[in-house]
Amino acid sequence: MDEILQSEESQQFFSLVHMLQRSAMMHLGLIPDEDGMIHFNLGEAKAAIDLLGTIEKRTKGNLAEIEETLLRGLISELRMNFVRAPERQKEIEAEMARQEKLKETFTSPETAPSDTLINDEEE
Repeated sequence: MDEILQSEESQQFFSLVHMLQRSAMMHLGLIPDEDGMIHFNLGEAKAAIDLLGTIEKRTKGNLAEIEETLLRGLISELRMNFVRAPERQKEIEAEMARQEKLKETFTSPETAPSDTLINDEEE
């Protein structure tokens, strides 16, 4: 990207854009936070995406064509991920519940759910 963003001003501008993009992605559950946790906060994600949209409107005509294209594409991608976020959240929560159930099998085998493979009483 440094080849595309030649000026220092352009690089600083996209550093700001990247901070907002990262915030949105983290709150959409697309990347982990600094502690490695995945979480969802659609209000915060929407706020970051809306700020990027405002930046796009306010800088219209002041960016190079490639910069406008990058910004527009980034915002479009975040908006698509925002629409998919509730479904993704359900999938991740279901997987976490499955993993917790599996973990319980190994940490508390006497109370964990299990399947009977061989029933000694039938023989």
